[in-house]
Amino acid sequence: MTTTHHWPVHGHDWAVDHLRKALAHGRIRHAYLIVGTESVGKETLARAFAMTLNCTHPDEAARPCGECRACQKIASGNHPDVIYSELDAATGALRIEEVRNVMSRLALKPYEARYRIAIFRDFDHARPQAQDALLKTLEEPPPHAVLILLAPATDALLPTIISRSQVITLRTVPVEDIREILITRRGAERRQADLLARLSGGRIGWAIRALEDPALLEQREQALGLLEHILTLNRAGRFEIADDLSKDKLALTPLLELWQTYWRDLLLITQGTPLTPANKDRYDSLERLAATLSPDEALAALQATRTLLNNLSLNLNLRLALEVLFLDYPGLRRDRA
Repeated sequence: MTTTHHWPVHGHDWAVDHLRKALAHGRIRHAYLIVGTESVGKETLARAFAMTLNCTHPDEAARPCGECRACQKIASGNHPDVIYSELDAATGALRIEEVRNVMSRLALKPYEARYRIAIFRDFDHARPQAQDALLKTLEEPPPHAVLILLAPATDALLPTIISRSQVITLRTVPVEDIREILITRRGAERRQADLLARLSGGRIGWAIRALEDPALLEQREQALGLLEHILTLNRAGRFEIADDLSKDKLALTPLLELWQTYWRDLLLITQGTPLTPANKDRYDSLERLAATLSPDEALAALQATRTLLNNLSLNLNLRLALEVLFLDYPGLRRDRA
């Protein structure tokens, strides 16, 4: 893996090169849509782009320098000209009032930078009416404004939003590249880097956070343990857990992302595929469970998990949606309750 840039972005050299070329030729778009799975590096790329746009280093090729006041303030999340949207704490939705608030702030002239930049995290959580609130800005953007939308996929986005944005799709990073990044740039030991790279499922952001914060691995253990426990329960037990999980919508996305990797591993094992599972540290429990499942059951569970994950941005009855998910999970055929 050869890096061709100095941006603080790992594993997405092609995306960085694309943006650098656009900057070098003065082709800055007013709206960008960065798409990719949870923790793959979307916000890291958006922040690095914002740093480059507002870096004060006299040599444009050296931007972002990472040392000037603008770079440091953007990196810390405290720059007055870089605005972040917030999801509603109760519903997990990106509300129309929040979109309008961000757009009104974006319309103001920059306080101290060349550009005012709005970064919309989890834009897939915006309902159609909230997305509509962006269209006026997209159609008649202020000359100093840059809009960056982040989403795991384009399925929940209005076609008018997509067509008016420069779409950058971030792919998951190969295990070998993540391992090398953790060793050479983050000082990880080889054994630790290998484990985190495989557990990451190609999500470089997760791998780096797990290296810096061992509590993430403990949270992962608890989440996978919960899934394995759910499969032993009867309908009533599953519904009780569905009720508990439905109370924190924001926590469901990383949870379902993780469960999705587990079901993918099970599908590979039930089909006899020789690939190393992403959750290789749980290989024994995966093999035991795979011995009780058919490939069709593993596939159905994987598809059900993916469907709910993709639908989280909708106005769902979360408890009911989780109950339906758990009914699609195998194990109830052995329920005698």
